Amino acid sequence: MVYETYSAEETAKLGEEIARQAEPGSVYALLGDLGTGKTVFTQGVARGLGIEEPVCSPTFTILQVYEEGRMPFYHFDVYRIAGAPEMDDTGYEDYIYGDGLAMIEWADLIRDILPPEYDQIRIEKDLEKGFDYRRITIERIRQ
Repeated sequence: MVYETYSAEETAKLGEEIARQAEPGSVYALLGDLGTGKTVFTQGVARGLGIEEPVCSPTFTILQVYEEGRMPFYHFDVYRIAGAPEMDDTGYEDYIYGDGLAMIEWADLIRDILPPEYDQIRIEKDLEKGFDYRRITIERIRQ
């Protein structure tokens, strides 16, 4: 599926819609360059799960766990990870194979440890269509 958004609010709203359809055990691999709106999308996902506390990228902690919504929300930001072996220290398997929704920003850095099936979300800019334009492609990946 390909979606187009023209504001941060629309990008977050799409995240909310995705969260409403998510089932426990869902894993989303979030890809996109710096500044494309990965965190904005993730904040929308959190709202869609009923999480009211502020959500920001856990760049230095790698993982932030939110338990107040309709299911646990595991928000990873692996930008600073040197590779998949470093993920062992996070106990990632408990979350990726857990009973909540796992959102992994920069997931392409740890592709080899992602589950056999997950949803990949790629967010891209196109400045010719406007500063706030985003093309968001969601596809099911089976490894």
